[in-house]
Amino acid sequence: MADVVDPATRSRMMSGIRGKDTKPELMIRKALHARGFRYRLHCDLPGKPDICLPKHRAVIFVHGCFWHGHDCHLFKWPKTRPEFWEAKIKRNREVDAVSTAALLAGGWRVGAIWECALKGRTRVPLERVLDECEAWLTGNCSILEIRSAPTRP
Repeated sequence: MADVVDPATRSRMMSGIRGKDTKPELMIRKALHARGFRYRLHCDLPGKPDICLPKHRAVIFVHGCFWHGHDCHLFKWPKTRPEFWEAKIKRNREVDAVSTAALLAGGWRVGAIWECALKGRTRVPLERVLDECEAWLTGNCSILEIRSAPTRP
């Protein structure tokens, strides 16, 4: 299937996609700050975490469901250039796994908040996401994963 836009338009559209300061990331940062958590951004740690909380020895990744191949309603395999996208997303998943392992080995606690937990038809209320984050940050569990609410059959 051919692309529906010309190469120049596609290039302009793709250049607008950012890896930092995404809307879900800004939402989480603002809410954590309002709850009194102080953090650093984009620390020089494996995987370049989105949010770093040195006081709690914890990092948080805010993952985009498409870019990390999440098994949810927001992810759909592209029909154009499938080999490229399969390799790209597979590599992103591998980097995530290696980064998480390195952070855990270094004594950091690792949290992941998926985009689908914050938007879409199965999103989780923001207050619940924050309650889970706060409980994790003040607790002693090493891993946190917040994903969308399960769909009802």
